[in-house]
Amino acid sequence: MNEPVTNIDPRFSDPDAVATPWDETRRVLETAELFWISTVRADGRPHMTPLVAVWLNGTLYFTTGATEQKALNLRRNPRVILMTGCNHWDAGLDVVVEGDAIRITDDDLLERLASAWATKWDGRWQYEGRGGGLHHKHGGMAFVFEVKPSKILAFAKGTFSHTRHQF
Repeated sequence: MNEPVTNIDPRFSDPDAVATPWDETRRVLETAELFWISTVRADGRPHMTPLVAVWLNGTLYFTTGATEQKALNLRRNPRVILMTGCNHWDAGLDVVVEGDAIRITDDDLLERLASAWATKWDGRWQYEGRGGGLHHKHGGMAFVFEVKPSKILAFAKGTFSHTRHQF
């Protein structure tokens, strides 16, 4: 992945704030245990739900069942926002990823992602990548989507800053 162009938006930042470095933003994406995804329903209403995701090689990956609302929404409109961070007002970093969610069916990549899920959660998420999805050892298949970011926003708190990482 190419390094993004990083800029602070002074309109929404404290006067003494500096841009959040890309390495710090990337660490949040790599270590976050929970994300929130926002998609758009067929009638235009928003849909938001929590999920787990994996950041691998500059791309964010998540799973969904074929009949879940987010999967239905993505069939019509691939644009998504994924968010992670903390619920503290005066400390931490909130991160927003914008991009298109594209379904992954390549079995080699799915196997690498199955390994990444198992590693990130100490073996609690056990999948096998095959047949166009991730298969759970207790049954069931999940679709996998990738989001290659077009833009990532980082909102630092304490000393408030609004940083844009543009790809």
